[in-house]
Amino acid sequence: MLELLFLLLPVAAGYGWVMGRNSVRQAQRKQSRILSRHYYKGLNFLLSDQPDKAVDILIKMIDVNTGTVETHIAMGNFFRHRGELDRAIRIHQNLVSREELASDQKALALKELGRDYILSGFLERAENAFLQLLDSDKFYLEAQQQLFNIYQTTKEWDRAIELAEKMVECHGDSEELCQRVAHFYCEQANIELNNGNLPQVEILLQKAILSDEHAVRPWLMLGAISIEQEQFEQAFEYLIEVPKRDITWLSEAVPLLEKSAESTGDWQKFEDLLEQYWQQCATAYLAKSRLMTRQLSEKDAADFLFQQLRKSPTMKGFKELLNLYMHSSSQEGSMGSLKMLQELVEEQITRRPKFRCVSCGFSGRSVHWLCPSCKKWGVVKPIKGLDGE
Repeated sequence: MLELLFLLLPVAAGYGWVMGRNSVRQAQRKQSRILSRHYYKGLNFLLSDQPDKAVDILIKMIDVNTGTVETHIAMGNFFRHRGELDRAIRIHQNLVSREELASDQKALALKELGRDYILSGFLERAENAFLQLLDSDKFYLEAQQQLFNIYQTTKEWDRAIELAEKMVECHGDSEELCQRVAHFYCEQANIELNNGNLPQVEILLQKAILSDEHAVRPWLMLGAISIEQEQFEQAFEYLIEVPKRDITWLSEAVPLLEKSAESTGDWQKFEDLLEQYWQQCATAYLAKSRLMTRQLSEKDAADFLFQQLRKSPTMKGFKELLNLYMHSSSQEGSMGSLKMLQELVEEQITRRPKFRCVSCGFSGRSVHWLCPSCKKWGVVKPIKGLDGE
């Protein structure tokens, strides 16, 4: 009896293996039938020109696991590009909620979910998503950029500065980050200026200067505010810092410096400054020609301007030269021609943009410290050449 039992053990083991294998095969065949049914159902929807239902069926065919995360991400991005943001959000939310996913996979899903929220206008949800990604080694830079964009849209400059300070503490500062922080302080200063809080404005602008040694915006703002307060000597001291930081913006400082000199009658400091920089832009050499008219004569100013325009012609310089010729001309017929020509030139100048983004090419007649097109700070500069400086 015992011998028979030992003989039956291999038979039982073999039977169990066969039955187990058959069970696995039956499960596989069942799963295959289910997938096959979903597949043909999805194919039928496609052939019936119902792609939305077809995609829903295809989603059901793919289980969420570590091997299919990229497939789900791709499908969510597909929906986002089609403008079906609710479906993209649903897919990416489903991924984020899965505990079994690796941390880098969950971070990837969270990044895509944040982008879905931004495009949907759910900025608070997007902020929460990207705040979680600040601890990610792979996505913290993108999270930082997206958070800055959100705070710029909502004009939450305090939070933008807080984020920048956190990024400096964790990852060190950079030229771009310093530039951003300076502009954030300037935006805060604008708000306080509108509220009439001048002491706080000065504090914020000084912080902007400390944040970025190349910043010109706070110096221009301090100069303009001082002129409004009729503190002309102080305004001059602020404005002479502009060309030291960025010579490109001299054209915006010169009119304020000239106004300050005219108000105080101290033309010597203005003349000394022009001697250093008058060849840098049209606005500067036009100021020099006006100074020559004041100190010498219109003929001397016209001769100087004519020689300068031969070297670097500009429309605004040509307009000023016509004005000088009109004042010195004694012939009535030529006066009419010069007047008409001056009006044509002036119309051309008013139609042309004064500033252009060096990053994306956006142009306009007003200063935009944040480019409206590419959303970068400090990339819009005064235009050089015939139509500009």
